[in-house]
Amino acid sequence: MVYKNKKELEIMPVVRFLDDMKEVLYDKKWAKTAPNLELYFMRRGIKRENGFRYDVTVLPFQMLGKEFVKTKGHYHVRFRQELYQVLEGKGIFLMQKTRGSSVEDVYAVKAKKGDFIIMPPYYGHVTINPGKQELKMANWVSENCKSDYSFVAKKQGACYFAIKEKTRLKWVKNENYQDIPKLRFEKPLQKMPKDLSFLK
Repeated sequence: MVYKNKKELEIMPVVRFLDDMKEVLYDKKWAKTAPNLELYFMRRGIKRENGFRYDVTVLPFQMLGKEFVKTKGHYHVRFRQELYQVLEGKGIFLMQKTRGSSVEDVYAVKAKKGDFIIMPPYYGHVTINPGKQELKMANWVSENCKSDYSFVAKKQGACYFAIKEKTRLKWVKNENYQDIPKLRFEKPLQKMPKDLSFLK
């Protein structure tokens, strides 16, 4: 991993291992015998100002069996919003709104270096690295924002899995959900919002 910001090196990374992720993976057969790999790295609190926290996450490319590497996925307590920026590489940001086991809405944003993505209220989200290089992303979030991983873990992943079929990415529905709508795509923002008060 390459870190250009000296402040990043002062923050010890939180490492997400394969054993932390097995319950949310598509290819559980592969996961049973795979070593406990380091999947991604989170440096939290690199900057703190005006009640906001700036974090950096690095998601190296690798395949988790048939599935593209991803983050674990979470919702925000009290329905806070979050702003992401892709610093290096490419990512897919999958967002879902649920009611019980039913999915009311699900969409994905494909983003490249320099793009911004807003995680809206009431939506859980997962980030996927479908490229062949490291995905490095930053996020701005309220200091009061708490992440809840329990629902995604209970459902054994988000409502769609991104798997590799031959040479292409294929979306596969997670059968632990009901009424999953067709996946739609939205475009990222090209500029950072001037006012971040909506994150609070």
